[in-house]
Amino acid sequence: MRASYNIGLIRGDGIGPEVVREGIKVLERVASGYDFKLDWHDFPISAETYLKRGVLMTDQELDDLSKSAAIYFGAMGDPRVPEKVLQGGGILRLRFHFDQYINLRPAKLYRGVETPLKDKRPGQIDFQVVRENSEDFYVGLGGRFRGSEHDFHLDLKRRLYEAQFSVNAKVEPDEELGFQMGVMSGTGAERVLRYGFELARRKGAKRVTVVDKFNVLSDIYGVWRDRADLVAKDYPEIQYEFAFVDAVTQWFVRRPEWYQIVIAPNTFGDIITDLAAAVVGGMGIAPGGNINPERKYPSMFEPIHGSAPKYAGQKVANPVATILAGAMMLEFLGEGKAAKTVEEAVEFVLAEGKYRTYDLGGSSKTNEVGDAVAAAVDRMAGK
Repeated sequence: MRASYNIGLIRGDGIGPEVVREGIKVLERVASGYDFKLDWHDFPISAETYLKRGVLMTDQELDDLSKSAAIYFGAMGDPRVPEKVLQGGGILRLRFHFDQYINLRPAKLYRGVETPLKDKRPGQIDFQVVRENSEDFYVGLGGRFRGSEHDFHLDLKRRLYEAQFSVNAKVEPDEELGFQMGVMSGTGAERVLRYGFELARRKGAKRVTVVDKFNVLSDIYGVWRDRADLVAKDYPEIQYEFAFVDAVTQWFVRRPEWYQIVIAPNTFGDIITDLAAAVVGGMGIAPGGNINPERKYPSMFEPIHGSAPKYAGQKVANPVATILAGAMMLEFLGEGKAAKTVEEAVEFVLAEGKYRTYDLGGSSKTNEVGDAVAAAVDRMAGK
């Protein structure tokens, strides 16, 4: 056997375990066909675990996960547990702890998938969004205060109003104040921007679009823009453009074929990739990777959809996004041929149209789609 890879497995909540099961099925088939091995190591990190032991993830589990070549992640979210616990203590903690500062999200319109956009066809829409994954407004700096308890913060609010708008703002004693701080470092911005330009060069892309909201948030995204200008000078063969995030949301709908590589800050990247997924058929076929390019820590691969707890156990969830996330993981591990086979198998099943879940207009069960993709992998891998 050529190689063996230690894979940390987090099945998660809701539909997570169901779609991960199908992803493993497909990845096991392709591993067998290309003579490598995936050693799966389950980690009980989920809402159910939190409810039983009062801790979502232990330090020991983090340490054990750090020994993985990669992490395969299902979904996290459960109405019985506060979102802040599951997201902040779960996927966000993993991203920050393992310095997975790149969030890579492809948007590709496959054969057999309908887009809500008029006159757009497979082959026309195929771009990747490089989302900054460790700074911006996701760093968790902020708070909420009531005026009767925190007069200092009310005074701060008054001063902010006066400084920004030259008005004498009246603040009631029971007024509430909430604030959130975004952080952008030059180093953090540059490493993400450089990754995006390197990706463009590696993929043969001719255009990079850098997204921000510099016209309103000029301090934080001033850092972003300055570093983008600096990095772009090292890639003279690549066309380089800026776009405000509101313009991007319009042009993703009007002319998505224009885009090749898009680089965006954390918050805006999160929003525009959901729109990109809708453009190419929905969240059920949208994969993502949380990447530490230096490989000092494990990278993590997941579908970008949520846990959809109301559909758990009904076998209606689309496993394609999770399967494609597995293909991204294989490519990251150096198994490029196997990754391509998985993607081609997915497209074959989608184009054939015999097996498709409810979100794509069909009635197939989750496991039936997984079985069909696995069978296509067998044929393409020459088994």
